[in-house]
Amino acid sequence: MITRKLLNGVEIPAIGLGTWKIPNDEVVDVIVEAVNLGYRHIDTAAVYRNEEGVGEGIRKCGIDRSELFITTKVWNDDQGFLTTLNAFEKSLNRLGLDYIDLYLIHWPKPLNAETWRALEQLYNDGKVRAIGVSNFHPHHFDALMETAKIKPMVNQFELHPKLTQEVSVMFYQSQGVVVESWSPLMRGQVNDSEILLDIAKKYGKTPAQVILRWNMEKGFVTIPKSVKPERLKENISIFDFQLDSNDIARIDSMNINHRTGPDPDLISF
Repeated sequence: MITRKLLNGVEIPAIGLGTWKIPNDEVVDVIVEAVNLGYRHIDTAAVYRNEEGVGEGIRKCGIDRSELFITTKVWNDDQGFLTTLNAFEKSLNRLGLDYIDLYLIHWPKPLNAETWRALEQLYNDGKVRAIGVSNFHPHHFDALMETAKIKPMVNQFELHPKLTQEVSVMFYQSQGVVVESWSPLMRGQVNDSEILLDIAKKYGKTPAQVILRWNMEKGFVTIPKSVKPERLKENISIFDFQLDSNDIARIDSMNINHRTGPDPDLISF
């Protein structure tokens, strides 16, 4: 399994399982199946309302906790110093864990500075191994750094061939911040591109595998979501080939700044 090294030396598996919209009663078996296939990185969030199921899946999977990398996030309604500390404890209890590997601010909001101060305390207290942000444009990051004592180690944001976000990627990678892509498969819109179909045929892979390999070549962490065993297996079977530079450039050329989710500058939740 390829890993990315964070600013503090912690290593995060480069591919993980996204669990957005997987209900509690379904996510348990999905996690067990994923771990059996080799996944070691699980991504959830308080707002996904499945942390209990994720925790149960972790306990049932038969893998030592130390071999797993678990991410969760503080939701917008809980932002602020004390409210974030309280929200973290609730997430920890729902997951049934002693610590979290990565804790993120889910979206940029006016209370980010106080929320980040809480994340710094959790990190300094050893309750989380790494801290970061999600959906932050560079200007959100710059504003946070005006008061931050610890630089965010990860920024997780929407990133895929139709939304390459090259300016943000260059900015964060120059800062040493690991870029993590959510919705890497464009919410299933992977088979409508002649470029992807052509490249997939060349390597004997699927368009989804090509996209996920592109993520690897770019140095990202990525968290594709699936509940189907065959898709889980397909998504992690990307370490036996490499894309050449021409194919990477062809995928890069697909960018049309198309979002499947909201623009962080325009959110109202």
